[in-house]
Amino acid sequence: MGLKISQKTKRWLLIFHLLFAAIMLGNMTAFLIFSITAASASDEELIQTCYQAMHILSKTSVRASTIGTTVTGILLSVWTKWGLFSYYWIIAKEGLTVLCIFLNFWGMYTWTLQAISKTNALFFVKTELWTGIIIQIISLVLLYIISVIKPWGKRVSTTRLS
Repeated sequence: MGLKISQKTKRWLLIFHLLFAAIMLGNMTAFLIFSITAASASDEELIQTCYQAMHILSKTSVRASTIGTTVTGILLSVWTKWGLFSYYWIIAKEGLTVLCIFLNFWGMYTWTLQAISKTNALFFVKTELWTGIIIQIISLVLLYIISVIKPWGKRVSTTRLS
């Protein structure tokens, strides 16, 4: 059972959690738009500008929203009835969150930096970036769905008396 907080505090924490999560999804939507623009452009300056914009986002808004979402999510789990490991759907969200943290802190930063540093970004860099963006968007959508539907129930305690 989680720690008790007031309903007002819980609402504000949930509002911040949802705002950070929306910013994360917005960042990845922007990454997708920049990637489509870069892939379809023939102007090298436009391509570099797209990658530079993604790199700036990866160092700022992507990191801030990832930290904000993770911290508020942990606080909501600990300070409410849900707990960190009491429900399978929360454990699934934690796994997807770890994936998002990896993609946001290492992947997006590294891949956009590699794309900037090459005049004509190599195929594998573009492929990694596209793959990361798609996995990130799918993960975020799954996180939203799991949060609303809560598809799996409470874990059964497996404590045994010997």
